[in-house]
Amino acid sequence: MVSLAEDYEPKKANPLGVIGVIWSEINGGIGPWGTVRPLFTLMIAIIPFLYLGQHFNRQHEKANGWFLIQLPLLFTIILWFALYLWSIGDALLISSRIVAKSENE
Repeated sequence: MVSLAEDYEPKKANPLGVIGVIWSEINGGIGPWGTVRPLFTLMIAIIPFLYLGQHFNRQHEKANGWFLIQLPLLFTIILWFALYLWSIGDALLISSRIVAKSENE
């Protein structure tokens, strides 16, 4: 015996629903702030001497410690520059972890 499936006609697509699906795919379902937060952290972490990326990520003790340790490192420009680059990378990494953690919750 052969049975034929009924013709199924999908619903017409709603333009707002399509835009919502596209937006969700672009930002990975973590929302606009979750998408922009690491970039914003990177922009403020680039400002030298202040370690604003760590302050933004609520790691005030780390930022204060790095601020104090940079004073003697200023005498050796190479070590200060290494700490500066490390702080930018650290701020970006921590911000990405915060977004990933909030996505998993």
